[in-house]
Amino acid sequence: MMKKLLWIEDSTGNQTSYYHLVLLLLSLPYDRFFSHLILISMTVHTIIQFNKKSVKPFFTLQNLLLQSVFFLTLFGTIYTANRPEAFKEWEKQISIFLIPVLFSMNSLDLKKYRNNLLILFSLSTTFAVLYLYSKALVTIQYYQFPLSALFTSAFTNHNFARPIEMHATFFSMQIALAIVFLISTVISIRELRSKIFYSICCIILAAGIVQLSSKSVSVALLLIINFAIPYFLLLNIRKVRFILLSVFLWIVLPTGVYQMDQFRERYVDDLKKDLSEASANELTDPRLARWEVAIKLAARSPFIGYGSGSEIELLGQRFYEKKFYRSFLYKLNSHNQYISFFIKTGITGLLIYLAVLFWGFKTSLIRRDLMLFCFIAIITAVSFSENFLDVDKGIFFYSVFFSLLIFSGSNPDKKAIEEKVI
Repeated sequence: MMKKLLWIEDSTGNQTSYYHLVLLLLSLPYDRFFSHLILISMTVHTIIQFNKKSVKPFFTLQNLLLQSVFFLTLFGTIYTANRPEAFKEWEKQISIFLIPVLFSMNSLDLKKYRNNLLILFSLSTTFAVLYLYSKALVTIQYYQFPLSALFTSAFTNHNFARPIEMHATFFSMQIALAIVFLISTVISIRELRSKIFYSICCIILAAGIVQLSSKSVSVALLLIINFAIPYFLLLNIRKVRFILLSVFLWIVLPTGVYQMDQFRERYVDDLKKDLSEASANELTDPRLARWEVAIKLAARSPFIGYGSGSEIELLGQRFYEKKFYRSFLYKLNSHNQYISFFIKTGITGLLIYLAVLFWGFKTSLIRRDLMLFCFIAIITAVSFSENFLDVDKGIFFYSVFFSLLIFSGSNPDKKAIEEKVI
């Protein structure tokens, strides 16, 4: 199996492009140095192998939508009061602009190798989860903690992901995408050995999701498994059986998780705190209270916002005035991608971002593309709780998978579009 995944019959240039893309996907859970280095190498290779005959159109609506977040940052730089921070955002988000260009210039048939790439990514993500569990178990053994310590705060959420120095939610996004792909693979293949192997990988990844305890990703994954997978992949009685089984599992799993103090605190108690009003007795500043401050700030410049790079400085002033000293000292952002666009580029930027998400959902439904739908659902959910487009790993997840899934998707004929269009 691995030989088929790692060795492809294609031209030397396309083989090199394929291996660059494989390495880029494999690097996503790890230090950003590797992702940046591979992207630079891929850019150089694509320029060297440039062939006019195989190039796809650059200036298309599709590419504009894929790159729109980067162009919003450029637009916000024109009138920002904090240009140095705006330029830092350029640097972070350059992959959002670059990857659609590279895919347009490259002759590699992404449709042909899509499954290979997603399988390798999913296996790599499974390995990363196993590595994190091994690190946790070694630590527990070294300090002679009881095995139950694995389910305490010392080994969950950000502490679990610390060995790979990755934000728990951003790693959960990758795991969720891998789980959905492997479930779809288990459903579609017939070979028993492969079904068992991929099912074991799904269990490992699901354990990783629980251990990382990302509420937004967990909710998105729950909805995808219960509704999207049956809609996209199953028919008639198989659909009913899958829904009944998944509903049963998603009743049993939360019940089991709720019995563990740490997970109950993370999934239930922390959610209540996030959605509560600010209180002088609390050491932390509830997320809802910070959202209220951020929205009031954005409403003072509603149409074009305050410009790129302005969010943290402006929010810091408001947090201090509201006595949210922890948020002020840690220089927290709004922790909401929608509000972040509202602050930086006003209602204009927010509507463009929402239009991109709508386009992604619509395209996934027209193509009946489960993975694209899953990706858009995940970033839509995470956008409610994180500024993931301000962080390197969130940006790479967005830029790599959005472009890959769009460029590798099947384009239905006009009749099919008319039948399936929303």
